[in-house]
Order: sequence, then C-alpha cells, then structure tokens
Amino acid sequence: MSNVILNKVKAGDLELKDKVVAINRVVKTTKGGRAFSFSALVVVGNEAGVVGHGLGKAKEVQEAITKGIEDAKKNLIKVPILHGTIPHDQLSKEGAAKVYIKPAAQGTGVIAGGSMRAVLEAAGITDVLAKNLGSANPHNVVKATFKALATLREPLATAKRRNISLKKVFNG
Repeated sequence: MSNVILNKVKAGDLELKDKVVAINRVVKTTKGGRAFSFSALVVVGNEAGVVGHGLGKAKEVQEAITKGIEDAKKNLIKVPILHGTIPHDQLSKEGAAKVYIKPAAQGTGVIAGGSMRAVLEAAGITDVLAKNLGSANPHNVVKATFKALATLREPLATAKRRNISLKKVFNG
C-alpha cells in the first residue's frame, strides 16, 4: 500500500479530462415524503499517465458530477505506461470486485469492460487486456482498477533495484 502513496500527483496545471462512470439516484423516505438525491462516480485523467477517481453526492445531477470531479482531482496517481501499455500484469481486489489487467501488443486497443475501460482510457493506456473476475459494481471495479494501476512497478526502477539491464527485466 505504500506504493500508492508514492505515486500521488497534484492536480496543479494538468489538462484533465473527466468521464462519468455511473450516476445513481438515491431515495430517502422521510415523514414529509421522498427526498431524491444523486451520486456520481467520476474518473479524471490527462491521458498521459495520470488518473484519479471521485464520488460526488448532491440534490442535482450536475452538482454531483462537479463534486465528483473535485474529489477525483484530490486522488490523482501516476501510472507507469510503456509503449502504450502497462509494464506487467496485475491482479487487484476491492470488495467483491476482482480485476486482472495484462499488457497487450501495440494495436490491440483497450479490451475492457465499462468501468475499467473508463479508468484505463483516462490514464492514457492504449493497448491492454483486462478482465473483471468478480462483482460488476462500478464503484468497486473502479477502485480495484485504480489499486491495480497504483501498484504497477516502473520497469526502470525495477532494473536499477536488481542491478540488471532493462532488457533482462522483460526477458527474464
């Protein structure tokens, strides 16, 4: 988990694009009737290795999305991207959602389900194979994908730590 903290990035002057993953209408029954509110799960990224996710809740949809974007900007991380894909495969779990992401050859595209696709595209990953192995709950899938991306290791740092060349890291 310490790796997640090391990858933190400040929103500063990054050109971030946002994507709404899920909007949920919540109904609270009070003695005066029903009170409606909305929650929005939003993913932001600069499509160049920086991605974040956030949850916004409000009485109006647009306000919830805005709050989600603000929250996402507070949770940005740096993702190691190598030739448009990830450096190694990764399995991650959040709640009942389990995700598996695997590097793919150039030109493959993003082969992933809805919520995972949003996170991977916002991060700027162009070629990856991904599979949701557990629950399809968008909140947990986004968190599991985010955790998987945060725990990816930088190939150059791995080579330096092992005192071997970058080619040996990939060829064993």
